[in-house]
Amino acid sequence: MSQFLNKVLGAGAATLMFSGAAWAADDTIKVGVLHSLSGTMAISETTLKDTVLMLIDEQNAKGGVNGKMLEAVVVDPASDWPLFAEKARELLTVSKVDVIFGCWTSVSRKSVLPVIEELNGLLFYPVQYEGEESSYNVFYTGAAPNQQAIPATDYFLDELGVEKFALLGTDYVYPRTTNNILEAYLKDKGIPAEDIFVNYTPFGHSDWSKIVSDVKALGADGKKVGVISTINGDANIGFYKELAAQGVSADDIPVVAFSVGEEELSGLDTSNLVGHLAAWNYFESADTPENAAFIKEWKARMGEDRVTNDPMEATYIGFNMWVNAVEEAKTTDVDTVIKTMVGQKFPNLTGGTAEMLPNHHLTKPVLIGEIMADGQFDIISETDPVPGDAWTDYLPDSAVLKSDWPGLDCGMYNTQTETCVQKKSNY
Repeated sequence: MSQFLNKVLGAGAATLMFSGAAWAADDTIKVGVLHSLSGTMAISETTLKDTVLMLIDEQNAKGGVNGKMLEAVVVDPASDWPLFAEKARELLTVSKVDVIFGCWTSVSRKSVLPVIEELNGLLFYPVQYEGEESSYNVFYTGAAPNQQAIPATDYFLDELGVEKFALLGTDYVYPRTTNNILEAYLKDKGIPAEDIFVNYTPFGHSDWSKIVSDVKALGADGKKVGVISTINGDANIGFYKELAAQGVSADDIPVVAFSVGEEELSGLDTSNLVGHLAAWNYFESADTPENAAFIKEWKARMGEDRVTNDPMEATYIGFNMWVNAVEEAKTTDVDTVIKTMVGQKFPNLTGGTAEMLPNHHLTKPVLIGEIMADGQFDIISETDPVPGDAWTDYLPDSAVLKSDWPGLDCGMYNTQTETCVQKKSNY
């Protein structure tokens, strides 16, 4: 627990810093880093700030990009959603960054989105999310629901025989939209509404006793219960502690989490969590040469106790695709880079190759991992690469939508009316 809390309390409150030497502005390409270094989300986001700084230093060691060094401009939006928008505006108008890597929660991304679109900025968003979005100015390198939530639900249904579902989430956009999709999907699979329990709690929630008791009570009729968790941030500390306190094992009620990875487990006693699950597109335990090299570099820089996780890989892929696009375009001009980004390919750390699609989402393999006693994951299921779907097939209003920026210049093309709801020119 102390390591967990130290990350939250000691992440640092600095709002501006630079990586590497100080160069004249005209000689550098400025990279904005928009991740919380304080507040409830610092436990997860500080690692992504460190990841971007490592990638920048590595690229500078190769000679930079197009003959220019990369300069990091790091701000702290402090887990405050309106502050994300203010800091994004500061990065684009004051610091004049060429690209931003940032945000974790969907509410922070949605806070930033109008600013990015108004100022024609470029954002790489590296975390799994609820879908239902495709912005001209954003590349989504984390999983859409069809690359995480749906395959994890299928695993519960097909492999574990789960008959009742507790959908537990933090009270904001991502869990609510994801659970709306999952409720529709489960009903389509024949699960009755009365066998789906949905509950939301605030960020930082700590008293889980009644909720865990309610989940246990779902199985009073003998049906197999499973928890799908979209709980985010340090609220996971109390949730997993309460599971252990009430003697809930993975054999009794399995939990599959979409926001818990190696970083979140690194401060917990995981002995009572063995067998619970997480669904991601990357785990540190993936056995590939590329992953071994990435882990070695990370630990050499940050220390042997620092783990890697899925949003780090999404940051790594997005960063390297951006570098390649800028080098190919021979400019950091946003419109030119956006055109060059589509079709970019880069190796995944788990093997295979990621490709950026016309809807600004990636192809990604889906992995299910079992928590082990050492806080790592045993990969028990892995799919071939799945193309990210910006608009789910399981909500009627979304099922008729598609996104194709190069072909249709549209993020919300209605295939029935053959009209574009959302174009770059709308911004």
